[in-house]
Amino acid sequence: MAATPTELTVRDLGRMNYSEALSLQRSLQQEVIAARTDSRSHPGFLLMVEHDPPVITVSRRAEAADHLIATRETLTGAGIEVRETDRGGDITYHGPGQLVVYPILDLNRLGLRLHGYMRWLEDRVLEVLATCGISGHRDDSATGVWVGPSGGDRKICAMGVRVSRWVSMHGLALNVDPDLTHFDLIVPCGLHGRGVTSMRRERGDACPDMGQVKQIMVDAFNQALDAPPLRSRGN
Repeated sequence: MAATPTELTVRDLGRMNYSEALSLQRSLQQEVIAARTDSRSHPGFLLMVEHDPPVITVSRRAEAADHLIATRETLTGAGIEVRETDRGGDITYHGPGQLVVYPILDLNRLGLRLHGYMRWLEDRVLEVLATCGISGHRDDSATGVWVGPSGGDRKICAMGVRVSRWVSMHGLALNVDPDLTHFDLIVPCGLHGRGVTSMRRERGDACPDMGQVKQIMVDAFNQALDAPPLRSRGN
């Protein structure tokens, strides 16, 4: 996964706690912003991590904290942390078996603003799922990627980002093979009555392992970044 000057710098962080990964994101975001003064501006970073210990992140949205169902005692017993986050969205869970991807990208280079960037991220996940034999889709009323028929669909990837001077941080969380019972501790993304699934649940023994999913994800990002800027696509 070594980067060339035209590729993202990919960092596989393995398993890392949420606070440490957040600090790294902030540092790299400032590095990408500063690189704009260089004619060879940095193409960006792609951080991949499984958060350990498991963590529930709660955005600053007014009602987000109300979507934490579990008691503090239950969370402590399960070894799950709770952290406030400055990303968009609501509440979500991160833990081992879930691939969390943090793209640190200059959206000016992509010709995108926030709405278009979210759709661009969804495209990358849809490509990864298709490569792995899973048919995913969007929901016009809810950011992220879903599988299954409309009305009975299940969320397989949650998303939430923050942009500073049009450089992104935070990103997406793709359920490869996490402990899905942990999602019962929250109202995922604040969406009542919506299911959650994983690649393992959808594909069984045919599900690729985490290392394979990471490589497919890296390939999807690099291929997309090799494409022309997206201004002409109405983003």
